[in-house]
Amino acid sequence: MKFTASQIAELLEGEVLGDPNTEVSKLAKIEEGEPGSLTFLSNEKYTPFIYTTQASIAIVNQTFVPEKKVTPTLIKVTDAYKAFSTLLAFYNEVKNNKTGKESPTFVSDSAILGADIYLGAFVYIGQNVRIADGVKLYPNCFVGDNVVIEEGTTLYSGVKLYSETVVGKHCKIHAGAVLGADGFGFAPSTEGVYAAIPQTGNVIVEDGVDIGANTTIDRATLGATRICEGVKLDNLIQIAHNVEIGKHTVIAAQTAVAGSTKIGSHCMIGGQVAISGHLRIGDGVKVQGNTGVTKNIKAHATIKGSPAFDAKQWNRSYVHFKKLPNYAEKIAAFEKEIKALKGEQ
Repeated sequence: MKFTASQIAELLEGEVLGDPNTEVSKLAKIEEGEPGSLTFLSNEKYTPFIYTTQASIAIVNQTFVPEKKVTPTLIKVTDAYKAFSTLLAFYNEVKNNKTGKESPTFVSDSAILGADIYLGAFVYIGQNVRIADGVKLYPNCFVGDNVVIEEGTTLYSGVKLYSETVVGKHCKIHAGAVLGADGFGFAPSTEGVYAAIPQTGNVIVEDGVDIGANTTIDRATLGATRICEGVKLDNLIQIAHNVEIGKHTVIAAQTAVAGSTKIGSHCMIGGQVAISGHLRIGDGVKVQGNTGVTKNIKAHATIKGSPAFDAKQWNRSYVHFKKLPNYAEKIAAFEKEIKALKGEQ
C-alpha cells in the first residue's frame, strides 16, 4: 500500500517541504533508507544521514534547518519521534486490517460472532463462544468452549484459549501463547503418588493487555487467574494458577510467578525473575532481572538479588562479594601471624 507525503502530513498535522505527491510504501531507518521508503530524524547524532539517505520522505522536527541539499521530501512536525511512533501504529493497523473467513475453519453452531472479524485458516471455535466486533484470529488459533473475546482483540497464529477464558477489549496475544491450561496442582498420597487436583477456575484478561509469544497463563484452581487492565507481558513468561497482576504492570521475558501470588499495579519486573507462591507484592515495586523473590514486598520498593533485598544495599554488598577471595587470603594471613605470635606451629 502506498501513501503520499500530503496524506502522511495530514495524518501527522505536519508541513510538507518538497513534492507533496511523493509516494512511499515502506519504512526504514535513516541510514538504510532507499527509494520508496519513509524515515525520520529526531536524534541530532543522526543528522549527517539526512544528507545521504535515499529515502523518499523524511519526518523531521520543525526546528530542523538543512545546511545543504537534502534528497527526501521533508515533513516537519512538532516531535519527529512521537510522529513516527504514531505512523508506526497506523501502519500496523492498516497492515493487520484483515477481515473475512478463510478456509478451512470450524465454528460451532452455538458460537456468536461479531461484525468485521477475521478468521484465518484452521481456526477452531468451540461451543457457546462469544466473539465481539473487530476481533482477529490468525491461522491455527484454538478457542475452547464458553470463551469470550471482546471488541478489537487480536490473537496471532497458534494461540490457544482453553474453555471459559475471558479476554477483554483491544488485547494482543502473540503466537503460541496458551491461556487456561491446568495449574500445577497435585496432592501427594502416603504412597508417594501424586494425584491431580481438578482446576475448575478460569483465566480473565482485562482490556488493553499485551501477551507475548509462548507465554502461558494457567487457569485457577477455584475463581480466576486475573491479568488486569493494561498489563504488558513479554515472551516466554509463566503465570501460575490464581495469580493476580495489577493494572499497568510490565514483566520481561523468562519470568515465572508461582501460584496465588498477588502483584500490585504499575510494577516493573525484569527478565528471569522467579517469584514464589502466595506472596503479596505492593504497587509500584521494581524487581531487577535475575532476582529471586521469596517474601512479601512493600509498595514502591526496588529489589535485587536472590534471595531479594533492597537494590541499593545489594549494589553496596556486591562490592564486597567480589572481593571475598581477597578477604579470605587476608584472613588466612592474619591467622598465620597470630599463630606465630603465640608460638604455635
